Amino acid sequence: MQVWPGEAYPLGATYDGAGTNFAVFTEAADRVELCLLHDDGSETAVELRESDAFVRHAYLPGVMPGQRYGFRVHGPYAPERGQRCNSAKLLLDPYARAISGAIQWGEEVYGYHFDSPDKRNDLDSAPQTMSSVVVNPYFDWGDDRRPRTDYHHTVIYEAHVKGLTMRHPGLPEELRGTYAALAHPAIIEHLTELGVTALELMPVHQFVNDHRLVDMGLNNYWGYNTIGFFAPHNAYASWGDRGQQVLEFKSAVRALHEANIEVILDVVYNHTAEGNHLGPTLSFRGLDNASYYRLTDDPRYYMDTTGTGNSLLMRSPHVLQLIMDSLRYWVTEMHVDGFRFDLAATLARQFHEVDRLSSFFDLVQQDPVVSQVKLIAEPWDVGEGGYQVGNFPPLWTEWNGKYRDTVRDLWRGERRAVAEFASRLTGSSDLYQDDGRRPLASINFVTCHDGFTMHDLVSYNDKHNMANGEENRDGESHNRSWNCGAEGETDDPDVLELRARQMRNFIATLMLSQGVPMLSHGDEFARTQRGNNNAYCQDSELAWVRWPEDGEVFGDLLSFTRAMVWLRRDHPVFRRRRFFHGRPVEGTHDELSDIAWFTHEGEEMTQRDWDRAQASAISVFLNGNAISEPGPRGERIGDDSFLLMFNPSHRTLDFLVPVNHGRQWEVVVDTALTDGVPPGTGPKVRAGDRLTLVDRSMTVLQRPV
Repeated sequence: MQVWPGEAYPLGATYDGAGTNFAVFTEAADRVELCLLHDDGSETAVELRESDAFVRHAYLPGVMPGQRYGFRVHGPYAPERGQRCNSAKLLLDPYARAISGAIQWGEEVYGYHFDSPDKRNDLDSAPQTMSSVVVNPYFDWGDDRRPRTDYHHTVIYEAHVKGLTMRHPGLPEELRGTYAALAHPAIIEHLTELGVTALELMPVHQFVNDHRLVDMGLNNYWGYNTIGFFAPHNAYASWGDRGQQVLEFKSAVRALHEANIEVILDVVYNHTAEGNHLGPTLSFRGLDNASYYRLTDDPRYYMDTTGTGNSLLMRSPHVLQLIMDSLRYWVTEMHVDGFRFDLAATLARQFHEVDRLSSFFDLVQQDPVVSQVKLIAEPWDVGEGGYQVGNFPPLWTEWNGKYRDTVRDLWRGERRAVAEFASRLTGSSDLYQDDGRRPLASINFVTCHDGFTMHDLVSYNDKHNMANGEENRDGESHNRSWNCGAEGETDDPDVLELRARQMRNFIATLMLSQGVPMLSHGDEFARTQRGNNNAYCQDSELAWVRWPEDGEVFGDLLSFTRAMVWLRRDHPVFRRRRFFHGRPVEGTHDELSDIAWFTHEGEEMTQRDWDRAQASAISVFLNGNAISEPGPRGERIGDDSFLLMFNPSHRTLDFLVPVNHGRQWEVVVDTALTDGVPPGTGPKVRAGDRLTLVDRSMTVLQRPV
């Protein structure tokens, strides 16, 4: 076999049409072997003798796409000094574009012996671990163009590749649960009819099913356990795992783009699947443990701000390079449109505290590729001071956990300051205005993958996670949920009606709030996980979306959700790009304020009203004739005006229509009705009229321009 010196850049395996260049970083190694793996179980070892700036490299003519490979690193094994090299362990390439196979758990993939953790384990891991794959980078993208949907037009739909598609009756069985299923017309039609503009996929980076879960007969269903930051997860591919997963993922992105739907990836750059000091040796640990991971004062152990056993070392230039190279790769080569960063506060821990001036944010800010796509932070982690909602830099948007909590509290009848709800409804200016951000920095959501589904939010007071095998200790215990009078499944028609109304309340509130709305897959037809609020390990029908059939109890929720999404899309007053001023807007020739708040008696809110802890009903006037931001060509934006009436109390209330903010109105939403009042069929009301809102309901009035 010919071995040429090759190049130190780019890292990974790069096929050029005639052969493949291999490059891998390790400062800890004395010697590195590239192992070409054969289908008969044998391997050909090639020593990487060339080294530039600790990058070992070689070019092998004739090595083609589909070739499986790995690395063996010869070097010090001294855990007390943070060194864990072990040539008996076949290591994945951190830059592998595809990964083949799955781990067969056993002592072979660990660097120590189970009965003697201090003793080095020299059992060969190759037969039981995964392998990296050389990939052909060429793909016919045709005339693919990114939708580049502005945030104020964006509606995000969070989904799991398998969970969304596994039970869809319109999909061929061989495609269910795969990337190809996302490209199927049945899925795309549902998303477009719903009004979705961005599909936010739960982790599709190659991840690992934890040893503990496999022993329990479970799987890491959610996928927040990454081992390959460049490789699409191979179990979601219907064509094969020797590079076919890359082609299949690209094909799905191309099809979604054709439907004008963006693809956002939920990415996990805060830790890896190698776990703590008792975890397996799969890649980074064996290559250069101290360069990739945050170690404690005793280097045998790992700093953990993620709850997973380890955290990546965010002050290491090689870790930062890995993350930025990965992000650019998914944008330039895989054509994705943005990222949602799991436990993003950990990425800001350059030293110990969360620091918005950390190197990671500097790199993202100046990067000409990554800075131009959607960047969404989950603005917390489990470390000290990790809750950072509202504290990310101006380029970023954030999952607004305070929005979720406030809206849940409102509709379950929690007595809390009505001023906080007002702030959440209008874009959370208290969180985002002081650093130059706008309402669109707030990604609003009521439910997501983590926690109760919307159906379960109104059906359970307590979590029911016994199926997870942790005696119901896992998962959040304070869910701000309310079961509407019965825990779990019930035949009581009054309870079922109230639950349906509460779900309509949540959907309507979400879609008519300023900011960017995010739906969780299946909530539009009330999917349930039977009270499990932590289904991370439930790769089964418990967590997969069950698509509804005609005549089901919550069948009208889908049409109501569609109506709310399209009401939002049709009216710019619900998706403003600037915060409300609370006064008339200059140049609009309208004496009315751009927003006004009223008690249910139709009187403008006073400071005393805002301060009342027992406030339980409120109306808000949104002036469509006082939108301050211009259109794309500098034109003035005008819209109808709306009056939103909220009655989250436990009793029926009469709401007076304010007398000075419009004479003639039409009811366009009434969550007390099963269909929510389809557009064009609502009753007409006049200023000074009284509307009766039943307990826990919401009504929306529209006044034409």
